Amino acid sequence: MTTKISHTADVQAFFSEVAGLDHAAGNPRVKQIILRVLQDSARLIEDLDITEDEFWHAVDYLNRLGGRNEAGLLAAGLGLEHFLDLLQDAKDAEAGLTGGTPRTIEGPLYVAGAPLAQGEARMDDGSDPGVVMFLQGQVFGADGAPLAGATVDLWHANTQGTYSYFDSSQSDYNLRRRIITDAEGRYRARSIVPSGYGCDPQGPTQECLDLLGRHGQRPAHVHFFISAPGHRHLTTQINFAGDQYLWDDFAYATRDGLVGELRFVEDAAQARDRGVQGERFAELAAIQAFELADLFILKKYRRQGIGRAVALQFLGGEGDWLLRCYAQDAPAVAFCNAVLAGLSRPAQAITLEDEPDLLSFLVSGARH
Repeated sequence: MTTKISHTADVQAFFSEVAGLDHAAGNPRVKQIILRVLQDSARLIEDLDITEDEFWHAVDYLNRLGGRNEAGLLAAGLGLEHFLDLLQDAKDAEAGLTGGTPRTIEGPLYVAGAPLAQGEARMDDGSDPGVVMFLQGQVFGADGAPLAGATVDLWHANTQGTYSYFDSSQSDYNLRRRIITDAEGRYRARSIVPSGYGCDPQGPTQECLDLLGRHGQRPAHVHFFISAPGHRHLTTQINFAGDQYLWDDFAYATRDGLVGELRFVEDAAQARDRGVQGERFAELAAIQAFELADLFILKKYRRQGIGRAVALQFLGGEGDWLLRCYAQDAPAVAFCNAVLAGLSRPAQAITLEDEPDLLSFLVSGARH
């Protein structure tokens, strides 16, 4: 049986002294946190019978993790960042705060101070021969009104899966921009299609993941900070549909409502009109959910057994929108058509029987 002493008065008094609780100097909040870390670490050592060799191996690992600047990467890989999102979601739900774009992790590769532009910006420096990508969006306040003057801070990897500042071969702030939304809350950006990336196979993060039997890969994605005076900051990202790691992201960042589809266009005339050399470019469109009224109808029909899963996709161009409903079976397609018939936007229903990969995004409440 493992000997346990962490609960004794002498050890608890010792930890309080170590945490600085026996004097007034210092930071009370830090003292509180350190005391808890000491107490929980002691219990872990006792409960799991940690050996001295294991203890010093862990100390060496932390030294190497910090030396490689991978602490933030490991925090994401162990799901701690995602846990913070889940906890804040629960707090919001308890406070009655619902709706809006979902949050997700920041990741360890943000750099403050990116160039600031009004309304639209080009993010790349032209040195990467990747496919040109256009993305655009609109920021709304909690009241549903377009939010002018909001700051949209975007950053993403290049075609090799590396980020400027951390990759010395890239120019300063390459693929990083801040855009101020226009009078209608809109922003537009030209960039290049990014690649996903993986942890350094020789690094300490992957070393830990190997011991857990896990990979260290992320899907292609674009990061966002959205901020405006008088509004709460939003940290989120769009992950690309079709990526093999979309729902197997080692950082657990993919969430319903945060999946985007790249629509590739091969048209020399359209490319020329948009200032693109060659004839191929891509547009990024977000996959979103039904509005609340439609979601209620969906849940009602789901209980009656019509269809097993449906999803809506808004494909946006220059002010031209297509509302597409994906449905898993023929009855659900018929239902989608009935719903879409009453909408003003151009719409169509497509069965998922022949396109099962598109089932990766499901409307909340239509899960089975």
